[in-house]
Amino acid sequence: MKKKQFRLLMLLSAIALFILAACGTDSSTGSDKPEYLSLLTGGTQGTYYALGGTFADLITTETDIKTTAEVSQASAANMTALQDGKGEIAFVQTDIAYYATEGKLMFDGKKIDSIAALGALYPETVQLVTTEASGIKTYADLKGKKVSVGAPGSGTYANAEQLLEIHGLTMDDVKAQNLDFGESTDGLQSGQIDAAFITAGTPTGAVEALNATTKVNIIGVDAGKVDELIAKYPYYAKDTVKAGTYGIANDTETVSVLAMLAVKKDLPDDVVYAMTKAIYDNTDKISHAKGAFIKAETALDGISIDIHPGAQKYFDEKK
Repeated sequence: MKKKQFRLLMLLSAIALFILAACGTDSSTGSDKPEYLSLLTGGTQGTYYALGGTFADLITTETDIKTTAEVSQASAANMTALQDGKGEIAFVQTDIAYYATEGKLMFDGKKIDSIAALGALYPETVQLVTTEASGIKTYADLKGKKVSVGAPGSGTYANAEQLLEIHGLTMDDVKAQNLDFGESTDGLQSGQIDAAFITAGTPTGAVEALNATTKVNIIGVDAGKVDELIAKYPYYAKDTVKAGTYGIANDTETVSVLAMLAVKKDLPDDVVYAMTKAIYDNTDKISHAKGAFIKAETALDGISIDIHPGAQKYFDEKK
């Protein structure tokens, strides 16, 4: 009898341990809190990387989860990297996040269903940068010229393609160069390329550095083409590169998309809540000029993919 009781006791103990272990891995409890997080940004001279370091520090300080900002090839590549488990948080343009979750354009046949939004950040201006020496004044002048259209897999590439299209051009009409921001400005300075598309918050560090040694011009979108572009691709918004930026003499009309943060859907709700709070409760600690645009009350603007429940909880509390 004692032997049977002992076996029963052991069996009950094993069941209890199993239940406790199962409870311990419930993502809603927060006990599955990761030790490390990788925040995928962009090239070292872009706004993503500059802001990414600040965000990583805020998350590390406020959540006690060691977070590191990683150099990457930006938007589209970041979505694939999240899908492949090479990071947990990533910067991305709102349009690219939409393409990824819908399986469109560069994600045709490669739909990504493992990501959700943490929140929107700031407008990303599509800047067509050239130099005074190039002689380029309009989009039509790009024909036959060496033009950087963004790093492979970047959101900049999609913007360049769509803006060329709305001006009656294609990638075949230019000598397309797949360069990141730093390589683009180096190429402009050396004369190896004639123009470069750079989609980033203004002022962009790489363009400011170029302007320190070379007279910079920003080519505006042709009159009437902004409305035409927005009618076809509604995730764009009207934008202006203000006079004085990079030393330009006049306001230059262009368009922008929004920068946002995406996260892995399987991150625990309480972890994403804490990350969201760490960023949006501490915007006063963001020294970059784009910090002025990062606000909880506008963080859901322009988001066209699912919001992570942890982030949604934070924003609901802020209402």
